[in-house]
Amino acid sequence: MSKAKSKGKSTIVWVLMGLLVLGLGGFGIENFSGGGSNVGQVGEVRITADDYSRAVDGEMRAFAAQTGRMMTGAEAQAVGIPDNVLRRLFLAAALEEQARRLGVSIGDQAVADQILAAPAFRGIGGNFDSAVYANVLRQEGLSVAQFEQQIRMDEARAMIQRAVASGANAGDAMVDRWTTWLLETRDIRWHELTAGDLPNPVEEPDDSALEAWHQANADRFTAPEMRRITYAWINPDMIEGSVELDEETLRATYERRIDEFQRPERRMVERIVFESEDAALAGKARVEARELSFEELGAERGLSLADIDLGEATRESLGAAGDEVFALEQPGIIGPLPSNFGPALYSMNAILEPVDIPFDQAIPELRGEAGLDRARRLIEDLGMQLDDLLAGGATLEELAAETDMELGRIDWDASMTPEHGSIAGYPAFREAAAAVSEQDFPEVRELDDGGLFILQLDEIVPPSLIPLDEVRDRVAEDWKASETHRRLLALADELKVNAVARSIGGAARDEQGEAAPAPDAIQPNPAPVPGAAQIVAPLASGAPLVLAAPEIEDWHEVAALSRSGFVEGAPAALVSGAFELSEPGEAEVVDADRRVFLVALDRINPVDLTTDEAEQVRDAVSRQLSDGLQSDLFEYYTRAIQTRLNPTVNQAAVDAVKSRM
Repeated sequence: MSKAKSKGKSTIVWVLMGLLVLGLGGFGIENFSGGGSNVGQVGEVRITADDYSRAVDGEMRAFAAQTGRMMTGAEAQAVGIPDNVLRRLFLAAALEEQARRLGVSIGDQAVADQILAAPAFRGIGGNFDSAVYANVLRQEGLSVAQFEQQIRMDEARAMIQRAVASGANAGDAMVDRWTTWLLETRDIRWHELTAGDLPNPVEEPDDSALEAWHQANADRFTAPEMRRITYAWINPDMIEGSVELDEETLRATYERRIDEFQRPERRMVERIVFESEDAALAGKARVEARELSFEELGAERGLSLADIDLGEATRESLGAAGDEVFALEQPGIIGPLPSNFGPALYSMNAILEPVDIPFDQAIPELRGEAGLDRARRLIEDLGMQLDDLLAGGATLEELAAETDMELGRIDWDASMTPEHGSIAGYPAFREAAAAVSEQDFPEVRELDDGGLFILQLDEIVPPSLIPLDEVRDRVAEDWKASETHRRLLALADELKVNAVARSIGGAARDEQGEAAPAPDAIQPNPAPVPGAAQIVAPLASGAPLVLAAPEIEDWHEVAALSRSGFVEGAPAALVSGAFELSEPGEAEVVDADRRVFLVALDRINPVDLTTDEAEQVRDAVSRQLSDGLQSDLFEYYTRAIQTRLNPTVNQAAVDAVKSRM
């Protein structure tokens, strides 16, 4: 009923209840047998087949309004629209029955106020029109009594919803905690480890390592499915040079493009019209005194650049002002001069020389365009001939021999990067190549430049492992990258131990006045990085890496980093890693896209909840948390009343409505 009123099921119930569909779907509904016009009942409230059909139709019309096309009944059922609508109707009916039992309702005046305020019922003068009111209800299949009762029930349901949920608000402690979490900033240090940080460079893998890596990571070195295709094609560029063109055709093309070859002298001009010559002179004086620009003068009068820009103006288009504007030998402001709208100032910004290219000089350019146009027409005529030849059983080889088409073969896969000018560069060919099967009969297809092509699938080569000899360099590069990554993770783990130990030592020295243990006293972690063996297995040795990790000197420091902030030169995972640390002095290894980082937390900065920014965030958090609590509370309430009221559904009537969609 969105057409019928501004408040009601669409705004009060459907949107709100749509949030509860997953939680309430089918909850507590039983079947009852028999026909009739009701699809269900909750207590004394009946859901008629007309209600159901009208609601489903409204959903489908809403889809059409958004997408520009009407949804079919099969599409609506495929995405679950009828079932979702039925759940919402049962929910609304349960609330209506509860309102009836509680005696919740609104008076006649409140109903009248809503009807009078609904935009859908206003006439030409903008006021309520009883004829429009009756017509809209008739289109919706509703009587006046039905619609007014619907308004009463909508408002009653809304009153119950407000009574149940409006008092649930998030507590101050919860809101403050969330606000503090959102606004918290941290001072951190970070360092990216690269191959240059390793104590020893990664050596080249031997043949056995390459063979094992090649087999263990076959998915990285497997050729995709390949389609061997024979094709014949033609495009305008292929025959443009051989097309014969007469002078009449060239002259017709010249006349069609005459504005490109014959143009009078022009000026780039802007114009501001004034109410009087005195006002125009005063404005001109301000511009000449450099108080403001010509465009700013227009802006003062409420004119945008588009309003004052005349573009490329000819002498004739400027009317009475044309001679004086064209008399200017360099850009400048002139006026006041007459215009069709009153005295005006003109700003001449550029001089465009006339263009005079005679037909004889334009022939080379005309020949190219006319030749392509002629070639396209010839190819269009060729299309009918090709259809006849194919119907007669001609092969692609025979087509290429009897016409100007070129024959070609290609081993095509969806991931290939086509060469410039090749047929694989055309979207139409790629789409056809991906869809063609060995049983398809060759057919003439169009290219987006006016060309034609025909293809046939000769063979499908399934995905296969590329022999090692053909991808040896790729395998070696991949092995070295993985081995480097493994060693960097191990090194980062050792550096993390050192970084944390220094922080602990510094804290102990601050508290007790004693020196912290020297870094050399820290024992390296003898265990490999968790998961590192899986990263490279079975190729890398898998032996634990015990590295003498040096102290990091070139930390990058970032102050007051927020959760939504970013660190230049580092991935977003670094920020996430920094906020996973719980105490200053902790460090963590961040592995992001084979880049290895070490991030250390120096300080968690306190949040001042009294600032204007914090107050705004706090208000938003409070609203969001309170809305969530109210939604949850109302969901529990509706679940409870549905269980108690024991709804029933007439599946036969539901199926009948669906069958008519």
